[in-house]
Amino acid sequence: MNINVQAVKFTMDDDQRAFVDKKVERIKYADDLITDVLFNFKFEKKFSMECTVNFRWGGNAHVSAEDFDFNAGVNKLMDVLDQKIKKEKDKIQEKK
Repeated sequence: MNINVQAVKFTMDDDQRAFVDKKVERIKYADDLITDVLFNFKFEKKFSMECTVNFRWGGNAHVSAEDFDFNAGVNKLMDVLDQKIKKEKDKIQEKK
C-alpha cells in the first residue's frame, strides 16, 4: 500500500504527519486490497481534506471532510474512509 500525503497552502509539521500516519494504521486490515492512498490537505480558513483510495481490482473510493481543527478533520476523514473500505471489501467478498 503506497501512501501519498500532500499539503496545499500550508506546511504540514512533523506532529501532523505523525498523526496522519497513526490514523492510517486503522485501515491496515485492508492492506492486501489497496494499492494507493492519496491524501490532499488544503488550508483556506479551515482545513479541507480529501482522500482517494485505489483498489487492487481497479476500483477507487473518494472521501472528503472539512474542519477548523486539523486533528478533528483527519478523524472525520478516517471514519468515512474506514466505512467506505469495509463496504468495498464486503462487496468483493460477496462476488466470490
